[in-house]
Amino acid sequence: MRIRKSLASGAAVAAAALVLTACGGGQTSSTPQTSGAGPTGEINVGVAYATTDYGPVTTSALALGTNWHVLEGLYAFDMVDYSVRPALAKGDPVEVSATEYEVALRDGAKFSDGNAVTANDVVASYERAVDPTSVYKQFFTFVDSVTAKDSATVTIKLKHPFSMLKDRFTNVRVAPASMDADALKAQPVGSGPYKYESISPTEVTAVPNDQYNGSVPATAARIRWHVLKDDSARLSAAIGGTVDIMEAVPASAVHQLRASGWAVEAVPGYNNPFLMFNTTKAPFDKPEVRQAVLRAIDRQKLVDGPMEGQAVVATSFLPESSPAHKKPATDLGHDPQAAKKQLADAGAVGTEITLTTTDHPWIANLVPQVKADLEALGLTVKVDPLADPYTSATDVDEPGYDIVMAPGDPSVFGMDPGIIMSWWNGDNIWTQKRDSWAKTAPDAFRSFQGIVEETVQLEPDDPAALAKWGQAQDLLAEQAVIYPLFHRKMLTAYKPGKVADFSPIAATGLQLLGVSAK
Repeated sequence: MRIRKSLASGAAVAAAALVLTACGGGQTSSTPQTSGAGPTGEINVGVAYATTDYGPVTTSALALGTNWHVLEGLYAFDMVDYSVRPALAKGDPVEVSATEYEVALRDGAKFSDGNAVTANDVVASYERAVDPTSVYKQFFTFVDSVTAKDSATVTIKLKHPFSMLKDRFTNVRVAPASMDADALKAQPVGSGPYKYESISPTEVTAVPNDQYNGSVPATAARIRWHVLKDDSARLSAAIGGTVDIMEAVPASAVHQLRASGWAVEAVPGYNNPFLMFNTTKAPFDKPEVRQAVLRAIDRQKLVDGPMEGQAVVATSFLPESSPAHKKPATDLGHDPQAAKKQLADAGAVGTEITLTTTDHPWIANLVPQVKADLEALGLTVKVDPLADPYTSATDVDEPGYDIVMAPGDPSVFGMDPGIIMSWWNGDNIWTQKRDSWAKTAPDAFRSFQGIVEETVQLEPDDPAALAKWGQAQDLLAEQAVIYPLFHRKMLTAYKPGKVADFSPIAATGLQLLGVSAK
């Protein structure tokens, strides 16, 4: 079996090569980055999400983005084009057999506290990732074991051949085995080019890790993430000069920012608002009712209105930009008459429901039309916006919610179809507790898991793999348990006179590796 090389256009590869050259090239250095004058300047960024969990198995958009700079996996994505480079690994996995690989660690790799990174730290970090309580465990169903061959070599044994081993192991972010869960969530120690200086509810700062000896050293003396969930607060910070880079730019602010000398770029991504149904609760225990709700919502109107054109209507679970995209046999496109018939046939007209949402401004902007569309369908709708619907509505004993509308973006973990579809539909907290699909439709659930398990054993570009991913998309549309409404274009703004070598990305978060302050 061959380990897949990440696909990127010639232009993207050339651009990546230029970045690596600017950062010291693709060679792994054995000298900590404190040699010489060191990086200067401070980069200030305005971020749209908040969290209290910065651990290596966090699902927070903010912490995932900050951890890219602090914690390393064996391998790492360049989030601009999803190409993969060695991080803590010295090089590519060495094939022992079709189902066994050895990965040597980078010579002299140390955590920011000065302790050497060992194979035992990698093993402990993998065990955290596949803990029964971790959503990350579904990324590694192909792995049989991860063990330490010696202090600097990891042995990875697979259940079956798998071509995307490097891609998946970007998601095992390595921290000291000695750190407990609470310490990791509060402020993890890593081996990356930066180390956390301080973390508070309103601000996160990182400074260069003087123990780092890898190929992508720190290029700024400090990165400061300003936590500004409110769109107007981020915009004010940008216009006022407090921040140099702004994520999640509201479409309505693009003209104002450009008029103030900012560059604003839109990158098509997977980030979406999804609807999730409580399948234990009537009438949403019926797939036909769930389909009716999705068909009732005029998604193009949402794109043209609140999103001001900066999104693409979801025609399947995968975006149309994915090579594996397929329009499903069950068409969930806008069809209010078909939706009304389905609801009436199910005897659900007049049902009183609660639409639980997050309090993100862009989600709040969708609520008026979604509510109106569902009421036109024949439902009576109450809206309940929550800062965290998971801890207060879905992750409680016997969840009583009806429908949740929230943002999601598993593309922060990779863009292969197995990552994107299994994030919400694998054997995890989503299917076992949040929407309970695994319990209420066990046959369909097992069928989906079987499709994924079979498909990940094939090469990504194998026609048989694409056909099977199509079957998975058919099944998810038919079941309609959790489904995207549209895929956003990620709008990011930056001040060209303040930062150099910054590139917006398609995923939620900001990649600041290689970026310097002017």
